[in-house]
Amino acid sequence: MADSYPLDSPSPYPAAEIARAWRRERPGTPTDSIEIVTPLWRLAKLFADDRRRLLADLGVDPATLDLLSVLRRAGAPYELTTRELSRRTLVTAGAISQRVARAEDSGLVTRRTAGDGTRAVVVTLTQTGHDLIERTVDQVLTRESELVASLSPAGRAELASQLQELLDDVGRRARKP
Repeated sequence: MADSYPLDSPSPYPAAEIARAWRRERPGTPTDSIEIVTPLWRLAKLFADDRRRLLADLGVDPATLDLLSVLRRAGAPYELTTRELSRRTLVTAGAISQRVARAEDSGLVTRRTAGDGTRAVVVTLTQTGHDLIERTVDQVLTRESELVASLSPAGRAELASQLQELLDDVGRRARKP
């Protein structure tokens, strides 16, 4: 299934060609971002599509992978409050509630009240959920490592640093909803 946003499929036109065309058609319009943003959009689309296909083959949806991954990375006893899950996954409390309900129905997590006098809900990874994330994360990360294999270790480190710097800055500058 093709996504309609941001691109149906990666364009055959290099970003530099797109920038040149805009400079020709609209002199004075800033085009310096095109050769950065366009490849990032295309890469995001390619990575997302590849991950979606792999997860479909594994029988895991991306939202469940996200939930189980956050719980697994939390360390033993692999539990977090729904508030902390929402913060770490960057989705709303309502979305976390839906994810937890689906995962609970599948036997991947359990939930209980915190028992500390608050209304907090604690979500815990079950053994079934733990087994699933252990199998899945290896396959996902191995595949993504293959996708960036053309970069040297030094190139990966440099690109990771630059992308984090850009992400931090754009996060500060971008309008918040």
